[in-house]
Amino acid sequence: MTTETTSTPDPNTNPAPTPNPNPSSLIHPRREPFEHGLLPIPKLIFPDPTPTLIQLKQQLSTHNRVSSSLLADSLQISTDHARLILDTLASVLHSDSDPLVKARPDEVDSVGADLRDLILFLYIQSYKKLLPRTHKDAAAVADVWPSTSAFDGYLSALSPLQLVRSNSRRPSQADEEAHQLSYLKKHMANILSLLAEPVEGEGEGEGEGEGEREREESLVLSMEGFEHLGFLLQFGDKGSEVVTLSQAAPFFANSDPDMPAAPAPATQVHDWISQNIASALEHITERISSKENGPANSSDFDVAMTDACTSSIKTSPGARGSCFIEGISKLSFVKQPSDLKGSSSVKVLNCHDSILYILAPLRYATIYGCSDATIVLGAVGKAVRVEHCERVHVITAAKRVCISNCRECVFFLGVNQRPLMVGDNHKLQVAPYNTFYSELEEHMADVGIDATINRWDETLALGVVDPHDSLSHPAGVPDVQAEPVARVDPDQFTNFLV
Repeated sequence: MTTETTSTPDPNTNPAPTPNPNPSSLIHPRREPFEHGLLPIPKLIFPDPTPTLIQLKQQLSTHNRVSSSLLADSLQISTDHARLILDTLASVLHSDSDPLVKARPDEVDSVGADLRDLILFLYIQSYKKLLPRTHKDAAAVADVWPSTSAFDGYLSALSPLQLVRSNSRRPSQADEEAHQLSYLKKHMANILSLLAEPVEGEGEGEGEGEGEREREESLVLSMEGFEHLGFLLQFGDKGSEVVTLSQAAPFFANSDPDMPAAPAPATQVHDWISQNIASALEHITERISSKENGPANSSDFDVAMTDACTSSIKTSPGARGSCFIEGISKLSFVKQPSDLKGSSSVKVLNCHDSILYILAPLRYATIYGCSDATIVLGAVGKAVRVEHCERVHVITAAKRVCISNCRECVFFLGVNQRPLMVGDNHKLQVAPYNTFYSELEEHMADVGIDATINRWDETLALGVVDPHDSLSHPAGVPDVQAEPVARVDPDQFTNFLV
């Protein structure tokens, strides 16, 4: 890897005091890597990721970018899985200017990933999703939702909807954000050690114990290395512009492109990030407490999930660019770009017996807990995730789609990458994209979808057990072969009119 010719701080001198947390805005986790970037590939989930990834970093240190073949050799995984890692990483990267994001499909393998982004991506594969909260009235909820599915003789005793509704509620946005921040705070020292470099000449010839501690304390982080933390963290409150870490941090405030700032001590960076995370967690706790003790407010920071028995429809802008469409039943519903008010992602939650049209260019889309519905998504340039749905038809043009724990669903796809099947799916069908609306081509061009590539029928299954999700399969449940996905019979294929 290339190194910057900048002076490094002398660890023997008194370090500068750790700056206070940023007073103007709160630090937030980037939700995209945690929502769209986790892959249930056993070889990527390391019991102790730090030493494994330090070894990988050293092994690949002569490569600024890592190709799929190099990644497959280094991790001893298949070339299909190596390409999947690169495609997934590209879909959740924080910088749209990265060569991997801009690469054409036939260039991805050779362009490869930045080593530091790849290391962070592999590290968070150890993340475990937050467990659902218990319903206030589990008996009432169980009474409302449909009876046992005809397919319950399979591995899972409950259908996807029954599983998520039987005795629990999906965590709120605030709960998930607090969980992600707590994870990052706990692991930040390890994460920084993977991005940092030792001070040249420090720690050489030292013995164990004291010398090892001094070597640890003499790690420094360049501005370039620090900016890669933007993969996991960012500043910016609801309704405000996102602020990158390097813009918010005091360490490199006076940097000049012609004369890069001196690297900062990793311990100082760690203290500053930890203080900012602690401030953000305190803020989230106060908001959750006030929400639980006061009247509900749909525009609040926490857009909570609708309880099972409510009949209200909730469509609201959420934190940092997400629009939530929730609780729609027995209706036709339309969202166009003017309705999304600048939101770059949409979450469709707990909608039933309805037809939903979301005809807009998007970066991300999530469909969760829906049943007996048809959902038409416009062009989605990064990733679509469909989870815990039953008897849903999804029509979308997207860069990539991931389907998790669904039953009896049909997907009409125009996708540039192989559809990913994760978890306990049953009786799924796929077919080519089958609709059109007047702005479709414009929206696809806006978000970078290649209309000449459609891999709708090249599904890739990663096994039934998702180690990141203890809801669907608790620890100890053996993995089994994933059920194959069927193609819609050509005689049954029809176009869908918007």
